[in-house]
Amino acid sequence: MDGNWFEFVAMQGLQARSAFYVIMVPLKFVPKFFKFNDESLPAPLRAQRTLNKARIPQISRYITENPKEYIMSSLCACVDGDVKFEPSEISNNMGKLKISMDATVLINDGQHRRAAIEEAIKVTPYLGDETISVVIYADTGLKRSQQMFADLNMHAVRPAQSIKLLFNHRDEQTYITKTMIDKIPLFSDYTDFEKSSISHRSSKLFTFSSLHQATKELLNFKQSDISADEKINISTIFWKEVIQYIPGWLNLLEGKTSTFQLRQDYIHAHGIALQAIARVGNILLENHSNNWQSYLSKLMLIDWSRKNLALWSGRVLVAGKINKSRNNLVLVTNHLQKILGIPLSTESQRIEDIYFDSIQASRDTYKEGLNEHF
Repeated sequence: MDGNWFEFVAMQGLQARSAFYVIMVPLKFVPKFFKFNDESLPAPLRAQRTLNKARIPQISRYITENPKEYIMSSLCACVDGDVKFEPSEISNNMGKLKISMDATVLINDGQHRRAAIEEAIKVTPYLGDETISVVIYADTGLKRSQQMFADLNMHAVRPAQSIKLLFNHRDEQTYITKTMIDKIPLFSDYTDFEKSSISHRSSKLFTFSSLHQATKELLNFKQSDISADEKINISTIFWKEVIQYIPGWLNLLEGKTSTFQLRQDYIHAHGIALQAIARVGNILLENHSNNWQSYLSKLMLIDWSRKNLALWSGRVLVAGKINKSRNNLVLVTNHLQKILGIPLSTESQRIEDIYFDSIQASRDTYKEGLNEHF
């Protein structure tokens, strides 16, 4: 701090023929120095979106629970007030950035990080001495600030769930799923680790995110002290057993069909089937641990063909497309349980009854229409 100025060591750059600056700011200084537009203002008068307050504790916990590993990208801010840059003797692009104490420094990108930093410091005060990089632009009014927000977020693309899970080494379930996949040729050869949805022409059949979710549901035991290695062993044995009773999967392994053909013709080529099988598997492993394999052999009796509209229409196919809603997942699981001879829970039976009532209502409406026509 120098007189009526805040002073920072800074690097100067050039974008769109205008200077901008990069500074390092102690975390404890972030909440005080950087302002956020009052979210009570109408949207046309704000320079950024309102805070999603549910995100703040998530980010804050990430920081405090990983004090030796957390990483945060730069904040981006505009200065509404006087800014001076004094180059050093060594380089014209290195020097001191002075920001008037009367200026308002407004966050353009990173308002959730700013709020999370404030909460994290309350829990772990020593983090206040650590720093975050901030990109500073001289403000040219509300219109320019709003345009900057739009430009910064216009081309932002969230990474697919599969690759986010794969790269998250803190998640034990990721380790379990990845190790299990490596042990099963069908999964290791036909799993897409980067995308969360598969195109028609892809040579892959499964996504890592769908196998991750399904295996997580499979291992959702009441007993919580099972080790990761035990869970890997259980899930590997289970999925190897399942593969023996899904003809389409066996045909793929033997080169008798293609992933495209399976996705086009069969329900079992989609993530909702994996989840349903895993849910049934969890019930069997919990309640029939000694003979669960004998139940699974009945999977061969299931007609997985998408052409079987009498079975799958409304249960998982809506207007000819796979629907992944919670109720559809329950309905698919219900059918597997009935084929395998596993009683439905009260809630599952309730959803099944609603489904059959809707089917009957549709048939009655259709018959009434025919009667009126003739």
